[in-house]
Amino acid sequence: MLDQTDDIHPLFAGAPKTTEFKKLRKRIVANVREALDRYAMVERDARWLVCLSGGKDSYTLLAALTELQWRGLLPVEILACNLDQGQPGFPATVLPEFLGARGVPHRIEYADTYSIVMDKVPAGRTMCALCSRLRRGNLYRIAREEGCSAVVLGHHRDDILETFFLNLFHGGKLATMPPRLLNDEGDLHVLRPLAHVAEEDCERFARALDYPIIPCDLCGSQDGLQRQQIKAMLDEWERRSPGRRGKMFSALSQVRPSHLLDGELFDFAALLREAPPR
Repeated sequence: MLDQTDDIHPLFAGAPKTTEFKKLRKRIVANVREALDRYAMVERDARWLVCLSGGKDSYTLLAALTELQWRGLLPVEILACNLDQGQPGFPATVLPEFLGARGVPHRIEYADTYSIVMDKVPAGRTMCALCSRLRRGNLYRIAREEGCSAVVLGHHRDDILETFFLNLFHGGKLATMPPRLLNDEGDLHVLRPLAHVAEEDCERFARALDYPIIPCDLCGSQDGLQRQQIKAMLDEWERRSPGRRGKMFSALSQVRPSHLLDGELFDFAALLREAPPR
């Protein structure tokens, strides 16, 4: 399939012909298919708003979903969407030109959430929470305007692990980003098809295809974030014990409520022992 240079979507134009890249691409697409199936994400003939920030993860998301759609394996309509949040210096022409040149249906929306964040968040405080909330609200609005049933995000396996440890260490709960979520209003699904894809694979993939990466100059430029500290911790664990991230991620899908402490999740009072034989 990957050797057919005359049968390739423009998103993959110029892709390396090396065996290493073909294996990488195959692994990413297989991981995405696994997540789509395992978490029942696909509703036939649905319309998806696929969010494209210009980072390596969202490019990988768009490419993998387009690959599956291109091969007739994903029966949904894809609309790529970039939300320009008004950050100074944001290269507003990069994504429209990139998507237009490759024939990808898209919508570019301008909403100056940057000014709101800068006005509301005190100096030295983390901007991520408010920025994310404002961004999500705009994406929900756009999805409704476009008749989409799902907002599709580029969070990968490492994001999910980091969120788990953030909740564990700072929130005092066992929770993370679910691969599939129904919004509070009950009219939109939030999907994360990269749930099984490693961040390292996203980085290698986007670099190999020379996608025009747009860095986040707002939250991504802040030092000392809790998420950065968690990421550094996981990096160190992975360095000392290669494969640990994969083991921890696997544990998130093999939960034993009877071996935890949540009485709402498991009825400990119903554990009745049998009387010993006489």
